[in-house]
Amino acid sequence: MDKFYLTTAIAYTSAKPHIGNTYEAILADSIARFKRKQGYDVFFQTGTDEHGQKIEEKAKAAGKTPKEYVDEVAAEIKRLWDLVGVSYDKFIRTTDLEHEKQVAKIFEKLYKQGDIYKGSYEGWYCTPCESFWTESQLVDGKCPDCGRPVKKAQEEAYFFKMSKYADRLLKYYEEHPEFILPVARKNEMVNNFLKPGLQDLCVSRSSFKWGIPVGFDAKHVVYVWLDALTNYITGIGYDADGNSTEQFDKLWPADLHVIGKDIIRFHVIYWPIFLMALGLPLPKQVYGHGWLLQDGGKMSKSKGNVIYADDLVEFFGRDAVRYYVLTAMPQSSDGLISWESIIEKVNADLANVLGNLVNRTVAMSNKYFGGKVEDKGAAEDIDNDLKSVVSSAYKKVCDCMKDYSVSDALEEIFTVFRRANKYIDETAPWVLAKDEKNSSRLATVLYNLTESIIIGLSLLYPFMPETAEKGAANFGLPLRDFSDLDKFGGFTETQVKETPEILFARLDQKVVMEKVDKMHAERVAKETPKTEEKKDKPMIDIEDFEKVQLKVAKVVACEKVEKSKKLLKLTVKLGNETRTVVSGIAQHYAPEDLIGKKLVLVANLKPAKLCGIESQGMIVCAENEQGKIAYLTPEQDIEDGSEIF
Repeated sequence: MDKFYLTTAIAYTSAKPHIGNTYEAILADSIARFKRKQGYDVFFQTGTDEHGQKIEEKAKAAGKTPKEYVDEVAAEIKRLWDLVGVSYDKFIRTTDLEHEKQVAKIFEKLYKQGDIYKGSYEGWYCTPCESFWTESQLVDGKCPDCGRPVKKAQEEAYFFKMSKYADRLLKYYEEHPEFILPVARKNEMVNNFLKPGLQDLCVSRSSFKWGIPVGFDAKHVVYVWLDALTNYITGIGYDADGNSTEQFDKLWPADLHVIGKDIIRFHVIYWPIFLMALGLPLPKQVYGHGWLLQDGGKMSKSKGNVIYADDLVEFFGRDAVRYYVLTAMPQSSDGLISWESIIEKVNADLANVLGNLVNRTVAMSNKYFGGKVEDKGAAEDIDNDLKSVVSSAYKKVCDCMKDYSVSDALEEIFTVFRRANKYIDETAPWVLAKDEKNSSRLATVLYNLTESIIIGLSLLYPFMPETAEKGAANFGLPLRDFSDLDKFGGFTETQVKETPEILFARLDQKVVMEKVDKMHAERVAKETPKTEEKKDKPMIDIEDFEKVQLKVAKVVACEKVEKSKKLLKLTVKLGNETRTVVSGIAQHYAPEDLIGKKLVLVANLKPAKLCGIESQGMIVCAENEQGKIAYLTPEQDIEDGSEIF
């Protein structure tokens, strides 16, 4: 049996993760479950990253020790992973004693062999990202990764000689084109980081204490990436002194690291170089998935609209949440999430397609044959297409999973269920039931439907395990082994449940959204002191204001953005210039209401992509405490393109 070792990035214990963070654990779990069903000996590791200045500051603000703080957050992360059904084999914490011991040994090993040296650092530091930046790397004076303010910092530190291994890493990329997925991520790493030249990496800090001490220099603690990334080897028994366990020898190199695109640089540049320095083989693949974005804008605690996995599970159930996030994220781009879109997806796919198919088939089997299902051999040509679609589904799903295109794999599975629903319409069992002479044909039709459902549910198991098992139990049959999924006719007879368990019922969007709004309102009220007033932003100089360029923009075209309830795509004219702007005001204005209007546009805002559309500016609006939105417009008619000052 071939081994398959995969990991997620370890979750940072600064706060409770939202659904975008939880998506990665669900994605990796679906891959792990799929590989197990294919017969691999899978080892799946996930866990938490628990050191750093940010943790130290948050713990202090909470009146707790750093260890008390991370213990609470790590427990919450583990609870969420368990809640959404993550079938990990190991949950590692970077505060585990064995991990800390090995990190200290790794640091000393690299220092002794000349890959780490002592120096000093002067630059700009971003506390949330725990990253140092040079002046030239800043974007508008802020962190290039997160856009937050940075502060000047100078301190003694140890550095890793990254440039020493750059050419070797480039050669590895060339010899292993499958190393980074999707391929576009590799091009970004080569062109933006490797070819311009790698800077030596800061791997220790001396300005805070919450970290793993450098054994030979107690003034320093090991800095984030050398600590965090090495969990992939320390968690399976690596020993820097050469006494690694049998488990490590069996599992390493990792077959797959599943990570977010925002940290792919660290996993395909820093991590491989660390491994080269340690004389270890590199992981076989690193898959950098996109982000799960909230439809219409960022999640905000102040608005009470942050989406958490446990809230979603409470409203929709575990498997519905798994299905939504796995289908919402294309293989090489970002996905969108909103409460409304989840309701629509549950109704359209899970209730209408899958739930309805199972219920109808069980009900007809009970009505016409007392619940007994068997093949009477009364086949007709119309059956052939159904059998072809169903028996070919396994290969198609496997092809999708070769590059971890999970959303495409689920689409292939639901093609089976949709084809089965169509087969009901084509064969019309209720018509066949009117004539006793059609009894054998009717029985065969119901057998074909049952077999199609069981094969589809067996394929669905890695992605929606509870649903697959409940669905199969309705037919009194076990889920099929993957080795049997390309054959149609895998059972002789069965007895369905007299009263089937409903897999998914249709949801009333109005009722659900009323409950969601109430939950958000209660959360805001709970987290916001009643005496606290909304604070004004700090005073700015005229020089700060002059950095913002406001212009009058005339809307010449406007349309809704497909698959988004909150976004409008506006085409605006600014004198001789025409731009595209995406704005989250679709719930307040119909497209036709805006055409011909003159609005205020922030004209020098950096372009940003929303739902795949590049937005070249931002419409200026006012919002009251009740959330009502109103766009700003000039008091008198004035030419578009006019500057506002």
